[in-house]
Amino acid sequence: MKTDKLKIEGMSCLHCVMAVKKELSKLNISVKDVQIGSADIEYDETKVTRNDIEKAVEEAGYKVV
Repeated sequence: MKTDKLKIEGMSCLHCVMAVKKELSKLNISVKDVQIGSADIEYDETKVTRNDIEKAVEEAGYKVV
């Protein structure tokens, strides 16, 4: 399992946090914490790629930097 802290650009409120959390929860990952501007996650690199995670954040309307 890999633990990662994502820095997310464009988040400014609780709605942003919920949108990112919702999209990340669709993946086979453990979402530890989502706050304005960041997310702490844990995932199995054989099942989910970093690119999958970044696409999920983009689906929510934000960008991993």
